Amino acid sequence: MRHLTTLLLLFASLLARPAVALTWDEPWHEQVVKKADSFVLAKITASTGKGITATIIRTLGGRGLSGTIRITGFYLLDICSSSGGHGPEFYTGNADTCYFFLQQNTKGNYSIATPSTGFAAVKKANVVATYRHSYHQALVPQSVYEPTMTAIFRHYHGQEYDHASLARFLASALALPPARIDEAGMHTFFLQHVALETIYHVGLSKYYEQVLPFLHDTANFHARVSAARALTASNTPAAKQQLLQLLRDKDSGDFTKVIALQTLARYQPHELKPELTKLAAQASDESNGFGGNIMDPRVCTHLPTVKAAMTKLAESL
Repeated sequence: MRHLTTLLLLFASLLARPAVALTWDEPWHEQVVKKADSFVLAKITASTGKGITATIIRTLGGRGLSGTIRITGFYLLDICSSSGGHGPEFYTGNADTCYFFLQQNTKGNYSIATPSTGFAAVKKANVVATYRHSYHQALVPQSVYEPTMTAIFRHYHGQEYDHASLARFLASALALPPARIDEAGMHTFFLQHVALETIYHVGLSKYYEQVLPFLHDTANFHARVSAARALTASNTPAAKQQLLQLLRDKDSGDFTKVIALQTLARYQPHELKPELTKLAAQASDESNGFGGNIMDPRVCTHLPTVKAAMTKLAESL
């Protein structure tokens, strides 16, 4: 039971970091990847609140790096509030090896996205991984993380990746029914999370049928969110109806509905304007977000209400 509790807390991502007066709007993972110049694995040789010194083990995508580098800044830090002159600090816990998404800064050193994202710690052949948002992390084997995240990075940066290897992993992970979030199912749940989010990032449409069981898994919030994202490339009448069904479903939470609306917005479904306008009139106007600890520095990360997101989409059509 202790193992399960640890994994559940990991996926909720309550950061094990000191409370700080600084808060920021945390970016989604695709922003982190797209804005980075390099994706590397590196060994941390020194780490303080002011910066990280690391030795490159290998470059997996983007600009090739080698030797020892200094990480001294943040390339996507959107500060919401601060007090007492306390600036942003680096914190990687006790990790000695991390994957980093790096952007070279004006000082000739390197930056990660924010103090809480843009890196993934390696712990005993597993990776504390972000595929969606740092609020929703997963613990996955390094042998899974490295090829899938390399494919994602390389896709976003117009580089080739190993399509055959990725296809084998996706087929294997999605062949099983949606896993439960319990002691027996957690490992498979994380692998399926990786598979669905990778489909979203890489923009694959051929897994439509395999994604649907996760979209209708009302007992699993995270599976439904990932499935709604994974349908982004499946711009078909059938996919539109599946997402509309989710929007009508009283068992769908507000967070899930906003994600479904983001996918529909990518479709630009002009024919659905009357239906969306009708649904918007009755949609939830309650505040929406990631939840979590109010002392978390990412506390101002924004997500619109269902009504706001649906109204905006309907008015844009």
